[in-house]
Amino acid sequence: MKYLLIALQFLTVLPFKIRTDIKKEDCARSLIYFPMVGIIIGAILSIVSVGYLFLPMPVVGVVILIASAFITGALHLDGFADTCDGFYGSKPKEEILEIMRDPRIGVMGVVGIILLLLLKFSLIVSIPRGVLWQSLVVMCCFSRWAQTIGCLMPYARNEGKAWVFIKYARKKDIVIAGLLTILVSGALFGLKGIAIFFTSLIPVLLFIRYAKARIGGMTGDTLGAVNEITEASTLFSILILGLIWN
Repeated sequence: MKYLLIALQFLTVLPFKIRTDIKKEDCARSLIYFPMVGIIIGAILSIVSVGYLFLPMPVVGVVILIASAFITGALHLDGFADTCDGFYGSKPKEEILEIMRDPRIGVMGVVGIILLLLLKFSLIVSIPRGVLWQSLVVMCCFSRWAQTIGCLMPYARNEGKAWVFIKYARKKDIVIAGLLTILVSGALFGLKGIAIFFTSLIPVLLFIRYAKARIGGMTGDTLGAVNEITEASTLFSILILGLIWN
């Protein structure tokens, strides 16, 4: 239970508090619960979406994005924006890391967030209403697990909030969490869910490889970017595979 609460505290702003001391290793142990936290977030978004389905889909799409930002404190969006600012252009590693640490958002960060939200909005409103809630659960579950994959990479800085997750990450925890993610995808979408899992994984692996090439590994910001890229790629896969198989 402690590890689940740690994951909830790190990934959301939900009011869960841990009364015991947290060791550095405990943070890494919580990685196994990241998909479960994603399921919780997805369930909340699903309830929100069902509650507003009597409204036009564009309104539902905006409400879902607002709810997602509130639940997570826009943590991953912030990381995505910093990553866009840092990775734009052909800057050296040191300059990229310095830009990403700057609390101010740059032009590319603003443009990146706008385009990302427009993409996610268009995908949400294009997915049939009958499978929207399943799509939200799979999206949130898979995107939180994708962050654990990033934790298998070296840490690009000497210190930072995400350092303990990467330093003490255990491969077996990430594999178990991945199996849970596949199980959830299969349970909600059948064989199509397995296809959704593997097609959505491709952009994630490409970005992680790109980040390692640019800065030598991952940071908290790039892990946030992984989450956002995965959410968009999952929704895209659900939409495309649905159009192909229907």
